Amino acid sequence: MKNYILFLVLSYSTFGFSQKTDSYRLTKEEIKQRELNEVSDFPIYKAFECSDKGGVYELLLCENQKNITKNDTLNTKIQAIYTMADHGGFLEKWRINDLLEPTDPKETTIWFWTKYCSTKDLDGDGYIDPVIVYGTKTEYGGIRRVKIITVYKNKKYAIRAVECDLDYCRSFKKDASWNSLPQKIKTHIDALVVKMRKEQDLILQDG
Repeated sequence: MKNYILFLVLSYSTFGFSQKTDSYRLTKEEIKQRELNEVSDFPIYKAFECSDKGGVYELLLCENQKNITKNDTLNTKIQAIYTMADHGGFLEKWRINDLLEPTDPKETTIWFWTKYCSTKDLDGDGYIDPVIVYGTKTEYGGIRRVKIITVYKNKKYAIRAVECDLDYCRSFKKDASWNSLPQKIKTHIDALVVKMRKEQDLILQDG
C-alpha cells in the first residue's frame, strides 16, 4: 500500500499534474543566446523566464533609453512583451506599449518599476499572472503617472493613476472590467497599492 501511494506521488510530479510555477531573471548572456533582442523595438532592460501549466515564456521589459547621461537614463517609450519560443521563432502572447504624454509640468522619463512587478501565480490555478508596474517623472523629478497592469488569462486589467497635490488634477481609476478578476488577485493588487503608498510616499487616490 505504501509503495502504491509513493507511485501516485511520483506520477503526480513526473507527469506534470502539479500546478507549480516558476520564474527567474535572465542574464545578458542568456538574452543574447536566445536572440530575444530581435523581439523588441527597444533595448531589453530586464528579462525573465516564466514557466507554468501553459509552457515556458519570456517576459521582456524594454526601454528605449533615449538619453543616457552619467547620472541617469531617460526613456520616452517602453514595451513589455510576453513571448515563447516557437518553431525557431517567437510566439507573442501579449504586449504593452506606452510613452511620454505632453503635460504640464513636462514628463521627461517613463520606466518600469521592477521592484513592484511580479511573475507569480496569484490565484493558485497553475498559471502565472504577471503584474507590470511603471511610472513617469516630470522635469522637476516628481512622479506623475503610475500604471499597474495585471494580465490574467492574457487579458489586461489596468489601474491608471495621476499624482498631484491638488484634488482636481489627481486621479486613480480601475478598468471597468476590474471586478471580474478573481478575488485573490484583487486582494494582492490592493495590498500592492498600499505598499507603494507607504514606501514611495504616493497618494494613489482619486481627487
